[in-house]
Amino acid sequence: MIEVSGLTKRYGPKTAVNGLTFTVRPGHVTGFLGPNGAGKSTTLRMILGLNEPTSGTAAVAGRPFRDRPRGLRHVGALLDAHDVHGGRTAYAHLSALARGNRIPRRRVEEVLREVGLAEAARRRVGGFSLGMRQRLGIATALLGDPPVLLFDEPINGLDPEGVRWVRGLFHRLAAEGRTVFVSSHLMSEMEHTADHLIVIGRGELIADESLAAFAARGTSQSVTVRTPDVASLTAVLTAEGASVRPDGDQALTVTGLSAARVGEVAFRHRVLLHELAPRTASLEEAFMELTAGSVEYFAGDVR
Repeated sequence: MIEVSGLTKRYGPKTAVNGLTFTVRPGHVTGFLGPNGAGKSTTLRMILGLNEPTSGTAAVAGRPFRDRPRGLRHVGALLDAHDVHGGRTAYAHLSALARGNRIPRRRVEEVLREVGLAEAARRRVGGFSLGMRQRLGIATALLGDPPVLLFDEPINGLDPEGVRWVRGLFHRLAAEGRTVFVSSHLMSEMEHTADHLIVIGRGELIADESLAAFAARGTSQSVTVRTPDVASLTAVLTAEGASVRPDGDQALTVTGLSAARVGEVAFRHRVLLHELAPRTASLEEAFMELTAGSVEYFAGDVR
């Protein structure tokens, strides 16, 4: 379990993290989301004791991580896939970490096989692609077989097979009762991976809830309806106060009325329906809407 309480980090006049309080529980894949500059990486570094908080606390299983000897047995982390000496081989890198944390040498070979790098174990890391470096970083996190795992943008550079593998890995680790905390800017991937979300903006907590609950907070809910009589259905729904727009062949997207209400109106006016389906906001839509006031950097300075 990861427990963050009142966590704050200031760099001079700049407040990167402001009074964050949340708990990451075992048995779930918890996504950590926020716009660029929201303070995600700073928060992860404070959890791992790499940055000293200005105030507040961060604990893993009830203790600050820096107080734990042989830390890889307690927490595994991937923060930066490039943070490996390029002149070392993958095997040498993991072997050095294993010695320092009193982890059996056989574990090095086990994790290299698990992440698909067994054939590249004796190659120098400097020649690795980004995807291979990500796999090595994941192997490092798994090395001590820890109960708590943190990953910062672990999908970057992976091919579709790698993305699918990582998704399955995170689900398996959570199913084993581990705490899995994943920071990512890829909303579509989080939609398939996370069970729970911690969302921050400008260093402050925006949401701490299930993925389904967060997505449901988006207001862009609509109804997809398909009918051979598009004109008639458009007219009667508009008369009921709905907003109606074409959405492909014989299909309409309706907002302002529930799916049940759309069905009732169509039935009353004897308009045949071939499809009637409610559509809630996607995670990306909900995220963009609920973090709009927390975005620090705008492309083209469009506000």
